[in-house]
Amino acid sequence: MGVASGKFVPLPSYQEAQPLVIAARDTSQVHLALIVRTTEDRVLPAQGGVQIVDYSPELGTDGIELHVLGIGYPLYEELFPGRHAAYVAPFSNGRSKQQK
Repeated sequence: MGVASGKFVPLPSYQEAQPLVIAARDTSQVHLALIVRTTEDRVLPAQGGVQIVDYSPELGTDGIELHVLGIGYPLYEELFPGRHAAYVAPFSNGRSKQQK
């Protein structure tokens, strides 16, 4: 499973939900039932949930992040090519040295 996070650039409709998101930015946002859709309109499964961390009142538009937790493999590798291999590589090298 993988985690993805990054800057959140909201559509104008986010203004309706923004007060709820800001109120829950330091707690669980399960009650908001947030989902992520790909550009192909496919729902991105997030086993650990989706969270918008919105500190825009304090930091401006750069202060909003999206966190997607628990993206399963092989989907994670499909969405973020090479990231899984880069994560696994140090562990694989350690095993091969111990086995020799």
